[in-house]
Amino acid sequence: MDIKEAPHQKISDDRNFIVDCYTEMLARINEVEVISLIMNTSQQIHGDEKKISSEKTIQSLSIYFQLLTLVEENAATQSRRKMEDLENVTPIRGSWAEALKIWKDASVNEDEIRKAISETTVNPTLTAHPTEAKRVTVIEIHRELYLLLVRRENTALSNREQNVIKEKIIYLLERWWRTGEIYLEKPDIKDERANVLHYLNSVFPLVLEKSDQQLKSSWLALGFDPDKMKDPDAFPKINFGSWVGGDRDGHPLVTPTVTQETLVLHRNKALLLVKEELLHLAKKLSISGITNPVPLLLTASIEKKISALGEPGIKAVQRNAHEPWRQFVNLIVLQTENTISGKFADSGVYYRSSRFLEEDLKILRKTLLETGLNGIAEDLLFPVERTVKCFGFHLAKLDIRQNSDFHDKAFSQILRTIGEKESDFENWDEHKRVDFLNHLLERNSPITDVTVAYGAEADNVLDCYRVVRQHVNQYGSDGIGSFIISMTRNLSDLLLVYLLMREAQLLNSNIMVVPLFETITDLHNGPEILEKFLQHPITKERAEKLSHKQEVMLGYSDSNKDGGTIASKWNLYKAEKLLFEVGTKNKTEIYFFHGTGGTISRGGGKYHRFLESMPENTVSGTIKLTVQGESVAQLFGNPMTGTYNLNALSSGVARHIIKNRVDPKEIALPLQTMEYLAQKSYVHYRKLIETQGFINFYSKVTCIDVLERSKIGSRPARRTGSRTLNDLRAIPWVFSWNLSRTTITGWYGLGEALKALKTEKPEEYALLKKSINHWGFFKFLMIQTETNLILSNLNIMKQYAGLDEEVEEREVFMDKILTDYQNGFQMIEALFEEPASVRRNRQYDNLKWRNDKLELLHHLHIHYLSAWRNIKEENSVEKEEILTKLLGLINALSSGLKSTG
Repeated sequence: MDIKEAPHQKISDDRNFIVDCYTEMLARINEVEVISLIMNTSQQIHGDEKKISSEKTIQSLSIYFQLLTLVEENAATQSRRKMEDLENVTPIRGSWAEALKIWKDASVNEDEIRKAISETTVNPTLTAHPTEAKRVTVIEIHRELYLLLVRRENTALSNREQNVIKEKIIYLLERWWRTGEIYLEKPDIKDERANVLHYLNSVFPLVLEKSDQQLKSSWLALGFDPDKMKDPDAFPKINFGSWVGGDRDGHPLVTPTVTQETLVLHRNKALLLVKEELLHLAKKLSISGITNPVPLLLTASIEKKISALGEPGIKAVQRNAHEPWRQFVNLIVLQTENTISGKFADSGVYYRSSRFLEEDLKILRKTLLETGLNGIAEDLLFPVERTVKCFGFHLAKLDIRQNSDFHDKAFSQILRTIGEKESDFENWDEHKRVDFLNHLLERNSPITDVTVAYGAEADNVLDCYRVVRQHVNQYGSDGIGSFIISMTRNLSDLLLVYLLMREAQLLNSNIMVVPLFETITDLHNGPEILEKFLQHPITKERAEKLSHKQEVMLGYSDSNKDGGTIASKWNLYKAEKLLFEVGTKNKTEIYFFHGTGGTISRGGGKYHRFLESMPENTVSGTIKLTVQGESVAQLFGNPMTGTYNLNALSSGVARHIIKNRVDPKEIALPLQTMEYLAQKSYVHYRKLIETQGFINFYSKVTCIDVLERSKIGSRPARRTGSRTLNDLRAIPWVFSWNLSRTTITGWYGLGEALKALKTEKPEEYALLKKSINHWGFFKFLMIQTETNLILSNLNIMKQYAGLDEEVEEREVFMDKILTDYQNGFQMIEALFEEPASVRRNRQYDNLKWRNDKLELLHHLHIHYLSAWRNIKEENSVEKEEILTKLLGLINALSSGLKSTG
């Protein structure tokens, strides 16, 4: 959410209004103590001195924080609207208007701009991760409330009408109060899938429509030729992806059956979405064939469809005599219904793929334009065309992700079963692995049999690939994303996937094999691995099917856990440059799949800044990125906020395309100085996590043990269950530190590194300082890091540290953490030559409205953490009850901090 421009007074007024509605609702249902809690910011509630139950405290403050977020989102949206109405004002950051104005001022040719926009491809991919506990029911309540807040903005409403809206808000808040907000049982994959489907089916179609409208209106406002932005092919290619039901990395519950069910669900939802759009089009397309000339193409197309569809086709056209355009759409609807039923073998009766439907819609467009019905084409047909282009018959592309270690184990089982003398594939050296895999691939004959069981892991992998093969056979590959290999360490990890694809007869498909480079070591080795992969004969053979493109996924979370935020971001930056160069050398267009999360530690941040921080000439026109956990609701839960974020992604990519063509030269940057800074930071960070006792300290001063037992997500917190930092997933690692306000994952190491640079290399420090104004990467990194420093809280982090009763150990680690915290603040202030309290006043104001109540929740969190840990009897009723309270607290703290996972 971008509230930078939102007027301070409006946010304050709106906050007061929503709190007034909230307390009014509480008064009506006689929750007097809760009102006192909401209104009395200095109130402190201690374990045995409570005047109000902890459950009500948690619930009331969780709702309070979410209400503040909703009014802040609305204030930001209204502010953006007002800015759009003002003339001669700098357009909103990240908007299409900003991009178009930059290009116009730089005298970029209008056709070049249109071409860049049409070549832009954006693919947000939704994932389920353990930082989001809200039910779909509550998300829908958020939507209802937001719409009421928007209605309040109408200045033409009378006082009576405004009061009616306020009453509706109060009634809605009561429903929210009486609704269970979080999962009391651990959600399964079906729950997570339902959540994702809600966004894909109910939110993103509206976001797509509004995004297109804003691009059109910005194009007109800048004085460009309106006729050049009417064809849907001129607009960005927006596609969505999902991992829920396909991502099996360390997730034993994602079975081949789950994947199969998910693919079918996606298809059914997409077809129903398309059908609804077509029915709406048919209802509105009441154009007379008597008063308007009917093109021969339309008449011939209707006759051809009637011939194929038979009696049902004749009935479809008889409903609307003398309205040929509507008749044609009725026939398209019938063909779509046949596609949904799936009972027909003749491809003239149903659509084999959405591309055939697109062709029919092009015929419709052509005949409307030929008759001069341009306005109807733009108003009624355009949204249908865009829906079909974006969602197809698959809704979202389902990526299939698995860990390289799992594949190794599966292949060893296969080798043992087929009688290979040496079957411990996991322990072979890389040279032996590659030679063996190449030998099998050259033989071009399968080594597995569908009737044979090979072992738990092997059968799981093979059955998954067979499910994909079956789906591709029936419906094509549009609904399949990529085969992604977590922890790609060597070429053999990718070749093994080729072999598995060969076993399922998928090697001739256009499904891409994608390396995921996660740790700092993997990022370093990535270019060499990619070079070997692109030069492999099978990759070259498949290149044309893949349009000579290669997706490469980059992990932000594990590299952060591995080396700290500065080293992580710098190694990602370097890897992008080198990987892109490898692609260029091999005549392959590399595009990156950014595995980002919501927090700064995991690659989060405003999309326009994120794209501006990319290395020069590495964004080719396509961007794919994960939208994880709580980020889905924060970035896209509100359609207007979602529109802003989708536009920021699309326009940001288009800006790279234009810059690559118009001004491809790179400016001189202090790269060696940044290398020094990253190395210093890395060493300092590693010293902290490798200090004896660190895991023990971490386990006590954060709620990581609760997250491992919580009911938030269906995925385990650890990949294999061993209690090591390496095995811990990066998401709960970040989440647990942020919940204790010791947000070291977002800044530790920077203070020490900048201090060393300034002392040891003052001239290089001065050059780096100057670059902050023109180097997007460095500026974004410093802003991100500072944001996490501001979210830290000295008083609260000391309270959590008190959970470690080993005084000497606690003092050792807190001294390191607090020193770097102070250094970080001071050194960033020196870079910007202005204190954070002045530059980041909006963030401080945001926290001011939350801090007192956050402190109360942190106190309860610490109290129940201690109580829960003191109960030695596992699975006792009391321990389970406290665990449920802790889950509620985690949800409430997440709502208050807005940046936890």
